[in-house]
Amino acid sequence: MRKLGIIGGMSWVSTATYYERINRIVQKRAAPMASAPLLIESLDFCQLYALREERDWQRAAGVLTDSARRLEAAGAQALIIGANSMHRLYDDVAAAVDIPILHIAECVGLEMKRLAVNNAAVLGTRNVMTESFYRKRLVAHGIDLLPPNLDYVEMMDKIIYDELMVGKVTREAERTMKTIITNKAQEGAEAIILACTELDLVVDVNANVLPIFDSTRIHCEAAADWILEHDTVG
Repeated sequence: MRKLGIIGGMSWVSTATYYERINRIVQKRAAPMASAPLLIESLDFCQLYALREERDWQRAAGVLTDSARRLEAAGAQALIIGANSMHRLYDDVAAAVDIPILHIAECVGLEMKRLAVNNAAVLGTRNVMTESFYRKRLVAHGIDLLPPNLDYVEMMDKIIYDELMVGKVTREAERTMKTIITNKAQEGAEAIILACTELDLVVDVNANVLPIFDSTRIHCEAAADWILEHDTVG
């Protein structure tokens, strides 16, 4: 199996999910006692919280590129960034290392294309929902995206930053997400993309009014695929 590096800590909640899911997939597909060879650097999210100004993003790019270089130097053969919003910095980080980085939106786009889903609504943090860096990856796979509703953007940011990223899960957040998804279905969405690595804590991915494409699960599957690509066990 090949060794994967994870730039994590954004938040620690989702990084724990990545670790568990990747290992469960590897265990299921490789051998009962198998565990994934992973290098994880868990960054201090206080340095990377709710970035708005361009200078803040430039500083964050330095934090992530330094992390990527450390993981590469430690023996990682590929990387993943364990946060949708931080893929705004993907090009900067990818340019800093000589190993591949599995882009989360690219993985989602490929999965949706495989299943012939070509219309969806993106739910996530403000920058993921409103900026082009994430959406253009999906559009490139032939997926039409509903425009973001700015009222929902405010609601989502509150749920994600004030609750989920500190490990808080509430019934109110679950109800809010269910309402948003129902409204998106009424607006014509054929599917929902959960473009925040913590959102599955308050969204039932397997039982909803629309098909749910959970970016975290899809990213973990892609990570496990990469780890196991040269594995001959099982």
